[in-house]
Order: sequence, then structure tokens, then C-alpha cells
Amino acid sequence: MTRQNYYSLLGVTPEADQADIDAAYEQQRQRYAPERLGDLADDLRAVAQERLAEIERAYAVLRDPERRRQYDISQGFIPSTPRPVRREPGRRELLSAFAFAFVAVAIVVAVWMFTNRETLSGQAMGEVNRPAPSFTAPALRGGTIELTQYRGNVVVLNFWGTWCEPCKRELPALQRAYEQFAGQGLMIIGVNLTDDEQVQGRTVADVAAFLDQYNVTYPIALDVDGTITEAYRVFPLPTSFFITPDGQIRYVHIGELTFDDIAVRFTELRAGSSGQSR
Repeated sequence: MTRQNYYSLLGVTPEADQADIDAAYEQQRQRYAPERLGDLADDLRAVAQERLAEIERAYAVLRDPERRRQYDISQGFIPSTPRPVRREPGRRELLSAFAFAFVAVAIVVAVWMFTNRETLSGQAMGEVNRPAPSFTAPALRGGTIELTQYRGNVVVLNFWGTWCEPCKRELPALQRAYEQFAGQGLMIIGVNLTDDEQVQGRTVADVAAFLDQYNVTYPIALDVDGTITEAYRVFPLPTSFFITPDGQIRYVHIGELTFDDIAVRFTELRAGSSGQSR
């Protein structure tokens, strides 16, 4: 499984200067400060501490110019040697390259048709095994959302807020996964920290308008008094819980999700559920 690169762990891009990297590191250190993790459940605290250790390793490399350069080379962010001056290819070389490319594409297509599925990989995640706290909450688009009504589905419970930059970045991945897998037994529920939104002067209408910008259609539960967030002991944002069809939390992911993350875990948990039912 792929892991986040050192830059994405700190929330910066490979083009960031040292001042930006230092500031991002300090911000992450504050988010994962031990005194802020004290109230978490043991399994969530372990996930958060593992995340902090990854951040420390990333910063140790990125704060050192030479180690950062070597890391950038290893990740393909910068070339290891200057590119040589290339001559224009001749006719025979072009024809050979075209023929090779045609054969290569034909092989890829044949393999895809044979397997009829994508090869996906996702980030490593903290694995737990405990019941998902049940809740009933107002739905953003009217009515209520009750977690137990989705028994039988793999549920991704995603805690988020409009002020959270990684939350914004992962919305397209969540929406894409919902559109692709909802008919196969995946349910994505976004849990908005509405009490924190209100403290920052935002209304439910503001939250709805924000999501409209991203064309989000999966259900959004409004945590108006913080009880859902407290029950799941969420810190920091975004945090996502992967829940099995029988209502057990199997994975916890702190940070930004990708489409592959969701697809891999959904496929695994759906397959595990099918195996248990036989």
C-alpha cells in the first residue's frame, strides 16, 4: 500500500520553501500535542501517535537541505542528473517507437479486459475492531440520518468542517467513490461539525452552499451539539471511520482520503462480509 509523501504529511507541496515547511510542522505538532490526545480512546490515540511519528520523520528529512534533495530525487520531484541534449529521432526510430507503443497498449488493454478491474492501492490505516457508536442526527437536506439504518452496507463516516483545507481536498474523492460504489453497498456519510461552524459564524445554509460548490450528493449529518464527534473522540480533522456491514469500526484514517483509499477498503470490507455470510 502506498503512503503519503513527506510533503503531503505536513500539508505542503514539494515547491514549499523552508519557512513554509517549518510553519506547517509547528502547526501539525500543535494538532497532535500529547495534551490534546489525552481524552482519545486507546486505539485512536495509537493512530494519532503513529501519525505524529510519521510527521517527525518527514520533518527530519525536509529540514535538512541535502537530505531533502536526495528525498526529492528518490520521489521523482527533481531529476537526479541534468537532462542530456536530445537529437531529433530518425524515420526508422519513429516507426519502431510507434510499433512498440502499439504493442504495449494492446497488451495493457488485453490485461484490463481479462481482469476487468482496476489495480488500486491505498494508504496504510490504523486498524481497530470495536462497535461504531450509534447516532441519530439532523440531515443537511432535511429529515434525519440514523447510522443503524445503513447496516448491511460498508459505511465511511467522514468528520469534516468547511474551514478544514484537507477536508476540502478530499471531497471530490468521496463524491466519486459514492457515485461509483453506492449501488454496490457503499454508504458515505459526512458528519459536519456544525457546532464549530456556528462558533465561527457559519449557518447551516452556509454549509449547504459550500457543498454545492463541490457537487456533493452523499448524506450529510449535522453534529449540532458535538455529541457525535465526542462519541467517536474525533481529533483532528478530517478523520474517517470505515465501518463493516455488521456495525464494527475496522479502520480509522486521520487526514486526507484519496479515491484509492476508499475503493481498496470498501472492496476489502465488502469481501469480508460476503465471506462471513456464507
